Amino acid sequence: MSDLDTVAKATRSETGKAAEAARPIADFLRKASFETTRLAAADLAALQDIRADTAVYVSAVLNRPSARAGRGRRRLAGARRRAHPARRGAQFCRRGNARNVLARMADRAGVRRALIIGGDRAEPAGPFHAAIDLIESGLLQDHGIEEIGIAGYPDGHPRIAPLDLDRVLAAKIEAADQTGLRVYIATQFAFAADSILRWLACLRDLGIDHPVRVGFAGPTTLPDLLRFARICGVKTSALALVRNAGLARNMFALTTPDRLVRPLAEACADGRYGDVAPHLYSFGGLAATVRWAAAATAERIELDHASGFSIAPP
Repeated sequence: MSDLDTVAKATRSETGKAAEAARPIADFLRKASFETTRLAAADLAALQDIRADTAVYVSAVLNRPSARAGRGRRRLAGARRRAHPARRGAQFCRRGNARNVLARMADRAGVRRALIIGGDRAEPAGPFHAAIDLIESGLLQDHGIEEIGIAGYPDGHPRIAPLDLDRVLAAKIEAADQTGLRVYIATQFAFAADSILRWLACLRDLGIDHPVRVGFAGPTTLPDLLRFARICGVKTSALALVRNAGLARNMFALTTPDRLVRPLAEACADGRYGDVAPHLYSFGGLAATVRWAAAATAERIELDHASGFSIAPP
């Protein structure tokens, strides 16, 4: 065998090892769901690059007209995409409004799954003081909702003690079970893989084996990422992000969640944490987030030596 043949064989071997190491990342991101607060034509075009059954959540946030979120869900339905409402906005402040909104979502967009988040208001804006009140009301089931997502907090909550978080989570699961709703847990986005894995292990130790959708911030600039972290109360691990010298030197470059996704994908590949998948928040725009995930699922992945990866050119 010539020296050139030896080099070629070694190169193929290394390429094969790299592809094998990258596969858990691609497999993990193939299960991703996405969340956005708005939906543009470019977003719908980008969605053509991912699986047709991918769940896309359109948030209903406070102080924003509910019609905007409704139009987004109808556009997804028209594009034969799985549209789901997320969170809880001003339209749920009155029971009558909630009934009307749910009816429209079911009739016009065929919604069958919803992500129910209380919203952390200091004072309730209506009859629903917390997410569990809506779950127990029967309104969701009355309007065809079959499955709900409830909140999980790997990084903790700024105003709720850890033991209380566990108690509230268990109560919401029990309420959903009693009313015939399937349940999964969707987490706040975080910046530390070890804290997410510890939280997952604790969850399973408590006997909570429901599917978990781990929140990651999709591609966005560092200032925007820190702004959303402040709004959402994700402080502790955000400070660690700021101390990352590489990010600090690139304040206006896009940051990606590769250093979180890779260790989570590798740790969850053998099933020890049960059903775990990514939920990508599109702070930098849905199209950019979808394109990043689609490239990874196409296995255009180049691993680095810092537990992350980058996307290779097509």
